[in-house]
Amino acid sequence: MLDEYLKSKAEFVNTKLESFLPKSIDETWVKDNFPYYKGDAGIMNELMKPIWDLLERGGKRWRPVLMMLCCDVVGGGSKIEELIPVVEIIHNGTLMVDDVEDSSDIRRGKPCIHKIFGEDVAINTGNMMYYLPYLIIKKIDLDKKTKLAVYDLINEEMLKLSIGQGMDIYWHSGGENISEQLYLQMCAFKTGTLARMSAKLGALLGNANKKQVKALGKFAETIGIAFQIQDDILNVTNKEWGKEFGEDITEGKRSLMAIRVLEKGNEEDRKRLLEILSMKTKDERLINEAIGLMKRYDTINYAKKKAEKLVEDAWRNLDSCILPSDSKIKLKMFADFLVNREI
Repeated sequence: MLDEYLKSKAEFVNTKLESFLPKSIDETWVKDNFPYYKGDAGIMNELMKPIWDLLERGGKRWRPVLMMLCCDVVGGGSKIEELIPVVEIIHNGTLMVDDVEDSSDIRRGKPCIHKIFGEDVAINTGNMMYYLPYLIIKKIDLDKKTKLAVYDLINEEMLKLSIGQGMDIYWHSGGENISEQLYLQMCAFKTGTLARMSAKLGALLGNANKKQVKALGKFAETIGIAFQIQDDILNVTNKEWGKEFGEDITEGKRSLMAIRVLEKGNEEDRKRLLEILSMKTKDERLINEAIGLMKRYDTINYAKKKAEKLVEDAWRNLDSCILPSDSKIKLKMFADFLVNREI
């Protein structure tokens, strides 16, 4: 049921994305959005090619769906559909830049954007995607107070996102002083940011009260953390999920499972795992050895239970803030689906 609901909503999101950013840009679109630009539409189309190369590969589109549900659950708002492209475009921009920073090869089953267009194009396009949504916000008919709140929200969350990504880079580049608590903080900033942004945007445009905005933001942040934990799990358990199997080990990432080994493993196993992570290896034998160390300490089950517990606790805090409705039921099912997904 929910799977079909998300698929239908993903198609709706795709329609809104193309409505805002056509696959073929004409002079009218350029004039409406970039009146100060003096070149022709041909150059602009070339600049947008990497964006659609990535967007057309699919993706779950769950962040705009979360935004719409959070708006509906507090009463709804007529303007929310206009903001659908905002978080999805920003999200895909972060993927483009993240793949360069992680030296990744595969994204959604195909070569990463920087492998096709070059690192310079991927970095520039990814950064452009952080700002393209402001074209929507500039034009949307909102009162000044609400529009300012939207600007402030996006700016604050984008700063947190960069801090979270910086923490991740620091650790997989050999940085020390990592713990489970700091890992969860990194996830809250990195993966939780766009989920939290989505929820709060929906709540703002649905005229939620302050308590509801805070509770929905925290719940969505937790979904983001749980989503990242599930990503970590899939990276070492599912060879068919659209990225390179064991890529996190190749990148030297300190996933929750790796941290658990470093906290609970014996000295020999801790030392060996750190050794493999520092190699940044693509050797299948070494990747499997690292996964074996994680399995030795039952870290995959530990991570799974951790994600489920985080979502349960966050839902308990949210439950009392919102009235019963079909959207509320979908919101809970939505969270459970993301935590238990296999791709």
